[in-house]
Amino acid sequence: MKNNLTQSALCAALLSALCAPAFASNNLDHLQNLSQSEFSLLAKDFTAAASYKAVAPGAPLGITGFDIGAELSVTQLENAGIWKKAGADISSLPVPKLHLHKGLPFNIDLGASLAAVPDSNIRLLGLEARYAIVEGGMTLPALSLRAAITRLSGVSQLDLDTKSVELTASKGFLMLTPYIGVGHVWANVDPNVASLQKVTPTANKLFAGINANLGLVNLAGEVDRTGDNQSVSVKVGFRW
Repeated sequence: MKNNLTQSALCAALLSALCAPAFASNNLDHLQNLSQSEFSLLAKDFTAAASYKAVAPGAPLGITGFDIGAELSVTQLENAGIWKKAGADISSLPVPKLHLHKGLPFNIDLGASLAAVPDSNIRLLGLEARYAIVEGGMTLPALSLRAAITRLSGVSQLDLDTKSVELTASKGFLMLTPYIGVGHVWANVDPNVASLQKVTPTANKLFAGINANLGLVNLAGEVDRTGDNQSVSVKVGFRW
């Protein structure tokens, strides 16, 4: 009986290992096919897609507040043909995420996100710290400053990290809180391929969104333009 269970477990593990490549059809594992100029264009696209997107207004959560949500961001790729040469036959990059934000004293919020791109080896971790310069209220809008980082994992041929700073303004009206923001993104994109060299893209960022707190559920949507790439994000969760 014990041997049968062991064999079944081994068979299941082998089956999972064999099936994994079939589902991971858009792995970035052919970077050696790119020229240096093509790699630089791919890096600009990837910087826009991978950079941190909070999808949240600027008002602080407060010491008892938190925001938990599931998010989907979709970034339009300006260089889809280059991504295909690199192994990912896609025209846009969908990035599903889990988000957690927690309010702290002194108008400070901390946040984190975990993301995994479907049918791909792309995984992303994001971290943020936000300070509300103006808390906001009945007449004043909230104004906050955010610093964030993201880091790529899962892609053996590529190391990528981004850093960003953003200024967000928001004003609540009953259940709705529209917000706008500006920022700048810096990235390090380092290929583990002998024929390619590291690049460091930078990009300005503009974004706008709206948050709807419906009591039992919180909904948010955001449009972001980082460099030449546009992203659309939606988030559903709970916010107190």
